Amino acid sequence: MTGSTRTDLITVITDDHRDVERVFAELEGEPAAGNRKDVVDHVIAELVRHSVAEEQLMYPAARKYLDDGDEIADHEIEEHAEAEKVMKQLERKNPGEPEFEELLGKLIADVRHHIKEEETDLLPRLREACSAEELDRLGERVLAAKKIAPTRPHPGAPSTPPANLVLAPGAAFVDKIRDALTGRKS
Repeated sequence: MTGSTRTDLITVITDDHRDVERVFAELEGEPAAGNRKDVVDHVIAELVRHSVAEEQLMYPAARKYLDDGDEIADHEIEEHAEAEKVMKQLERKNPGEPEFEELLGKLIADVRHHIKEEETDLLPRLREACSAEELDRLGERVLAAKKIAPTRPHPGAPSTPPANLVLAPGAAFVDKIRDALTGRKS
């Protein structure tokens, strides 16, 4: 992923958001592109990594530092679960099938809604509630978590600690083997 050299939580998360937006713009701008399935598979892999890192690190920080953090984290995790269901369905479809474009449009709309919520509410509040050192520590940990996160959606997997911390690396290992066997670029 692209982005700045700063590694605080807010920067890492917003850099991911901008990268996803660029891919969405490409998908919307070139609906007949021959590599459409590869681009969708790539954005799904990035969204899954991003979601896992948020669930392992950012949402627990929200629970810890914000008075209504439990409510916010639960809402965000629910949105992740919905997006994962759409991603799983989308993975099974191919460009040219009517369901493919319908599911892709839903995913893009849902993720954009999620990004807007995080950037207008959660991230500014975490910036206020956390020290610069804590934001740096969380940002570094998010970057590390993304490296070992799964690359495919797992809608039934646990999304809260401690189970997600234990199961994510195992799922990632299996996903990476599947990616290698199928030639999928993650």
